[in-house]
Amino acid sequence: MHVICSDLEGVFVPEIWINVAERTGIDELRLTTRDISDYDVLMKWRLSILDANGLKLKDITDVIATMEPLPGARQFLDWLRARTQVIVVSDTFVEFARPLMEKLGWPTLLCHGLTIDGSGAIAGYNLRQTDGKRKVVQAFKSLNFQVLAMGDSYNDVNMLKEAHQGVLFCPPQNVIDEFPQFPVTTTYDDLMKIFGKILTGD
Repeated sequence: MHVICSDLEGVFVPEIWINVAERTGIDELRLTTRDISDYDVLMKWRLSILDANGLKLKDITDVIATMEPLPGARQFLDWLRARTQVIVVSDTFVEFARPLMEKLGWPTLLCHGLTIDGSGAIAGYNLRQTDGKRKVVQAFKSLNFQVLAMGDSYNDVNMLKEAHQGVLFCPPQNVIDEFPQFPVTTTYDDLMKIFGKILTGD
């Protein structure tokens, strides 16, 4: 039996923080896990920028409400879910994800949470667990699943390494160069070919 563990941003939906940067004009928020491999460093940087600019949770969720899945993402996800179980494993936050999950047909999502203060500002973030993407794969392997995984960024690499088959989807060149062991795909058709062969045993 197979299960697919997938990243969210960059695979099914655009990068949330890049969209926030574009809407607010704060270029420093454009940095993502494609640029900075240490997630704790990245999030502390983001929170300091939000605080310095007086941005609150609603400012971010207002941007997210305008976002749509990547072209073809919903159809690809439906194709996968018709064939096996799919778990979205993301370093986003419950408070951000709901409108995007609705547009994707409510796939199962494992992610993190935020601490919001009385003024509606983001006071901190709470990881579900450290190195959570890799541990999700380990958990499914312990249940005797064959785990396939896909992602695009540094924070996906441990998940891809732990899976029986890991695939990069539209990664930046720096990730391709550092992790040449993973197949690189740039379209959902490419992913369908790889996963289709594995799922059918061809």
